[in-house]
Amino acid sequence: MSDERAHEAATYVVGDVHGHREELAGELRDRGITDEDDDWAAGDTHLWFLGDFVDRGPDGIGAIDLAMRLQRQAAESGGMVQTLLGNHEILLLGMYYYGEAAVPSDGVPRNFARSWMANGGQLSDQDGLTAEHLDWLTSRPVVAHAADHLLLHSDTLEYLAWGSTVDEINAAVTEILHSDDLTQWWDVWRRMTTRYAFRGAEGEHTADRLLASLGGQRIVHGHSVIADQLGVPPAEIEQPYLYAGGKVLGVDGGVFAGGKCLVTALPWQPLL
Repeated sequence: MSDERAHEAATYVVGDVHGHREELAGELRDRGITDEDDDWAAGDTHLWFLGDFVDRGPDGIGAIDLAMRLQRQAAESGGMVQTLLGNHEILLLGMYYYGEAAVPSDGVPRNFARSWMANGGQLSDQDGLTAEHLDWLTSRPVVAHAADHLLLHSDTLEYLAWGSTVDEINAAVTEILHSDDLTQWWDVWRRMTTRYAFRGAEGEHTADRLLASLGGQRIVHGHSVIADQLGVPPAEIEQPYLYAGGKVLGVDGGVFAGGKCLVTALPWQPLL
């Protein structure tokens, strides 16, 4: 086997950041992915953010800017940085574009502004949005493959509402985000807020069904805080949460609640 074929680029995933730009930067430095100036230092490594850069913390735009800069720098070094959209990016964009516009509903008053405020929306994130941010965010995927893993933001089956393959799902959501259809925008937000599809006695079976449809050997997701899943304080979480018969890996350390911003190598092995 040639050296080129023998070498496989390292792959990392990053859980929910929620405005904690400095905590994210510190974890990337500790992993050797960035240098002391927060510039790319990892060569051909692949780095995936699983979404939720914003809300609940002081500098969501700073976290997005860091990801965008690292994406450019990694490409110049033969590496790759890519990002999934989380439900809070949908909320951020929905607030920006639609604000208090009423969502057609069953009589219950709904709008993006109300949900944004209720879910930790930060005015500084809205004020900091630029045309470049908007173009970049609305072109991100919501589902992907990396290192034979299926990457999702939310631990839900609702992605299947938009298609039966990764490409179909991403194309459908991108089309919605480039439209002015408030109802469909709200539907994306609503579906991506659901969670816990892989918990309980049927969790492994449910994960197997999704993997059979979309591909991959293991699901990796953020969105649902590990500490909430385990019923412990977030500060006690030191590593990702492997569950559903080893088919699902949760990587949201709950940084906004005092936990860690987890940066996880794939495939992941439990700490001894």
